This record gives sequence, C-alpha cells and structure tokens, in this order.
Amino acid sequence: MGVKFKMEKEKIYKSVNVDNNNIYPGNPQGLPDESFFQDTLVFIDANFLSKLSNHFGKGRYLVYDLIKFSENLSRKQKFNCKKIFYYTAPPFQSSVPTSEEEKKKDGYDKFLDKLRKRGVIVREGRCQRLKSDENFVFKQKAVDILLAMDLMSVPLRYPEVKKIILISSDSDFVPIVENLEENGIKIILYTYYEKIRDTAFSVSNHLIKSVHKYVLLSKEDFDNAPLRKEVKNEKK
Repeated sequence: MGVKFKMEKEKIYKSVNVDNNNIYPGNPQGLPDESFFQDTLVFIDANFLSKLSNHFGKGRYLVYDLIKFSENLSRKQKFNCKKIFYYTAPPFQSSVPTSEEEKKKDGYDKFLDKLRKRGVIVREGRCQRLKSDENFVFKQKAVDILLAMDLMSVPLRYPEVKKIILISSDSDFVPIVENLEENGIKIILYTYYEKIRDTAFSVSNHLIKSVHKYVLLSKEDFDNAPLRKEVKNEKK
C-alpha cells in the first residue's frame, strides 16, 4: 500500500523504497539485478563465431569485445558469466613461414595473450592445409575434441553450475549435450542459421532439438559489445 515500483520497458524489477543500498533497480536494457543471477560457463567455438562475424560484417570481420559479448549473452539469460572458454587454432605456418604467415601468427598470439590476461581459458588445436584442385583449403583439427572434453568435465570441475551457454553450430556436440542433460546440466545454445538455399549457415535440427533452449545470434549482439580503445587492433 503506497509502495511505488520502478518500471522500465513494461517490466517491474523491485520496490524503489528499498533499505539495502547494495541492491540497485534493473538497468535500461531490461536486465534484472546480477545479485539474483546464477553462475554459468560460456563455451565458444571461435571458428563459428568468426565466420558469423564476417557474415554480419558483409565480408569484413566485426570489431567487438569478446568478454563483453559473452557477459551480455549471459545476462540475457539471467546468468552471471563465471568463466569463458575459447576454442581456436593458430593460422597455418609453412615449414619456412612467409612474411604474411608470420604477421598473421603475431596478431593471433597478441590477441590470445590479451584474452588470457583477462581471464579467458584458451584451448588451441591446430590448422591443417589441404590442397583442393588448384587451391589450398585450411581446416581446424582437434578443436571440437578439446571443447567436448571440457564440456564433459563440467560436473566434476564446476558442480555448482547447472546451466551452460554454448556458442556453436556443430551437431557433433549432440551426444555430449544429451549426456550433460542426463546429469542435470542444461545447455543454452547461441547459434545462427538461415532458411534459404545455398546458405553458409544451415540449420542443424539434431543439435537444436538436443538443447534445453536455443537463441539465434544477431548483429546487434556484436554491436552491443564495443571493443575498448586499449584492446583494439589486437584481434587477428
């Protein structure tokens, strides 16, 4: 009676007349207080995310803060981002690297070094070069295995975590997802697909049906995670 509530975007967060000064009303983006969030882990398939960034950038990779990006996705699910796992592979290096290969590797190393300093767990596979007709194609090897191994270790290493965010489109993870579900851990999948012909992002019904929930990533998710000035130009 007589108590006023703060409302933003048609959502009520809490009474404005609150005695606990350590708790603040929800923010303008419609997100509740982090004091109510449960911890989550974010697992990122870097090859998929890089491919999507290039797609949304129309041939140019978007510049964004990976940590902020992960934290934003977590908050959308009312989670607190406890730890970020990033799975990638270094650019291919010839037995005698060219100047271009060395430049790419240097940029790659600096980018990963910055991620590690900010607390991101980085797992690296390797890059294999294959010849197709008259051209070379490059494929990452062992990256998905590293990701699968870490997913399977969650119940033992992080017993308090009951919901995980997976950023990927790889249906090879379905058995692990199903196993985790059986152990009481739910997977929220952030992915992307297009229902058009000849698209580079086809839908994996098997993967989508296996997870607790899936969300399609958008360009806005990247735009809402601007890169700080001091870490710009360190992305490969």
